[in-house]
Formats: sequence, structure tokens, C-alpha cells
Amino acid sequence: MNKKKILNDPVYGFINIPNDLIFDIIEHRYFQRLRRIKQLGLTDLVYPGALHTRFHHALGAMDLMRRALNSLQDKGIDISDQERQASMLAILLHDVGHGPFSHTLEFSLFNQVHHEQVGTWMMKRLNKDFDGALDLTLDIFQNKYTRSFFHQLVSSQLDIDRLDYLKRDSFFTGVYEGSIGSERIIKMLNVSNEQLVVEEKGIYSIENFLSARRLMYWQVYLHKTAVSAEVMLIELIKRAKTLTQKGVELTATPALKIFLEQNISAKDFEEDPDILEVYSLLDDSDIWGSIKFWQNHEDVVLRSFSEMLLDRKLLGISFSNDPIGRIVTDDLIQKAKKLYNVNEEEASYFIKTGSVSNSAYIASGQSIKILRKHGEVVDVAEASDLPNIKAMSKIVTKHYLCAPKQLMNF
Repeated sequence: MNKKKILNDPVYGFINIPNDLIFDIIEHRYFQRLRRIKQLGLTDLVYPGALHTRFHHALGAMDLMRRALNSLQDKGIDISDQERQASMLAILLHDVGHGPFSHTLEFSLFNQVHHEQVGTWMMKRLNKDFDGALDLTLDIFQNKYTRSFFHQLVSSQLDIDRLDYLKRDSFFTGVYEGSIGSERIIKMLNVSNEQLVVEEKGIYSIENFLSARRLMYWQVYLHKTAVSAEVMLIELIKRAKTLTQKGVELTATPALKIFLEQNISAKDFEEDPDILEVYSLLDDSDIWGSIKFWQNHEDVVLRSFSEMLLDRKLLGISFSNDPIGRIVTDDLIQKAKKLYNVNEEEASYFIKTGSVSNSAYIASGQSIKILRKHGEVVDVAEASDLPNIKAMSKIVTKHYLCAPKQLMNF
């Protein structure tokens, strides 16, 4: 069987699958599951074209990794065939641990387990299935390999992941202001002392990259309607778990039911190998399929949130520079009690507060390094004569209030 297939990607054109192992990993059910997980969660409720999946993103990132490695090799950086394959697999599998609706339900289905950790467990399981072929891939993914730039290509403030998702999300949402010149940035990458750097002539491309990222966060990822929908989905799953654990019978897919019945933690994943297998069966369709049953449930909260999400009748939302006070929320909870004829605990599901933050660049830790012409390596914020990069290092936080539109003048 010829496993060197060619895929047609709407963003980059044709993507080549370079070897048999990568083909077999793509064919594995862990990876095929990503076809059923949307890249942007519920953002298609705002931008109807945002229906692309983690599967799209992972393949696109793999192709960008191939281009980046080619560019580095052209500049004389020594990269072995094993390092090339491992790096491409690391970026291909970097999101394999995502649950339904990507980031939205990351801490709702289980307790404080990041998708990167689940992804590591899945890679280890794949490594076992493929007789240790992913040893180096795991080292690169977990930043245990001595040549740090490989990990930085997978996960850093200027990684292949971001280069793909910004361009791809901009394409599918139609928010073209968020598009970036990923090809030029890749051509500007270099390596100094085994650290990933950007050549000085690429500094304006980096500024555009950071500006686009900041814009995409406010206009797409943290769009207020998308935030409202995500808050509602989180509260819906919370309610479903509460009812299930009180003994109320809910119709749900078998995999989802296990996560509703138990408060699963990292320890459970590590001690029970079956948990990971059950998790690998979960995707967006489990949630939507269950919601279609829940819209007819007698519980007011479960029924209302299910109907509202299915019909896109979302909670109103307003942003504020200051935290929302208890006086405001307590008053709205009392109004919600009357509106839905429920008790105070049930009414509190309809009145939610929280905050979102946006920082395009964090000038600490694994920062973006600029390689000057004479060989000095400095932080991009120091190297730039553009004040925008320094300004983008500031974390901006907005506080939100979600409530039924009937109760407030949204």
C-alpha cells in the first residue's frame, strides 16, 4: 500500500505525508478522533465558517514544521532524519489530548487536567503500540531533548502551533486582519546555541504576528458572544454532573456518562488505563447528542440551557473593566428565581461572572529572541524600536457578566 499520500489543504494547498510511520499515526483512531473536535469550539455561533477541526490544524502544523526544518537545514543547521520525523510527529500530535469543544470543557469533564498532559499519555500509549518509535517525539514534546529549539518549534511564544492556528482561524472566520505571513516568519527562523531565534530582518514580521494574535483574541477567541456560549456549555455540563451524581437519570453517550458520574482526576488517568481509552471516545458529537436528549428533561436548568444552545438563544453578556459586585449578581439571581420559577441554587446557573485576559506577548520565560547581525541575541522587546511590542506585553483583563437578556438591558 502506498502510504505517501497527498492531502489538499484549503490554507496551504497540497500537504505530503512523508513516510509510513506518520501515515499510520494519522490513521490511528486517536488522531482520527480530531476530525470530530472543532478547532474553535462554539465560535461558529459568531462566525459561521469556523467549522474547521483540530484534524485540519494538526495536519497544517505538520506541513509548516516540514517547511521550517527545510529552511533551517538550508541555513546549515544539522538536523537528522530521526529529529525531522520526531519533530513532525510532535507537532502533529500536540493537540491529540483535546477534549470536546477544544479548550471550552478542559476543566469541566475532569479535574485540573490540561490537554497537554492527556496528550502526553496518549503519545505514550501510541509509543507502546508502535514499539518505541515515538521515544524521541516524546522527549521533544516534553522538552527533555538536549536540542531545545525542537521543543520551541512545537511550544513557545513563536511556535509552529501559533503560526498555523492564526492563519487558519483567520481564514475560516473571515477575520483577515488576523492573517499572518507565516512563510516569511519561517524563513526568518534560525538557531543559536540550540535555541530558536529570529533573524533581525524579521522583526517587523514578528510585530505583525503579535498584533494579529492580539486582534484575533479580542475579535475571535474572546468575542463576547462566544464567551457567553462557552460559559453556558460549561454550566450545562456542571449541571449534568451534579444531577447525575445525585442519582438523577440522564441520557448520555456511554463515554460521556462515565465522566458525568465520576470526578476524574490526573491520578485516575494514571492508575486506570481504561480511563484514557474511554476519553479517546469523547468528541463534540457526544455533547451535542446528549444535549438533544436533555432539551426535554424535567430539570429547568438542564432543559433551558440545552434549548438555548441548540437554538442559539444565548445569555446576554457585558464586559467591564472592573469586577462585577455581589450586589448586582445577588439582585439578578433573585430576578432569575422568579423568571424561571426555580430556587436560588438553580437560579445561580443563569447569572455568571468571570474574567478573560489577553496578552499577545509575555516578555519573560520562553521569550522571542532576536539574532542581531553581529551575533548578539536579545529579547524582541529590547531589539525593537517599535513601541507596539512593548505595549503588547501588557496583560489586559476584562470582567464579564452573563445573565438572561430579559433581566438586563443588553
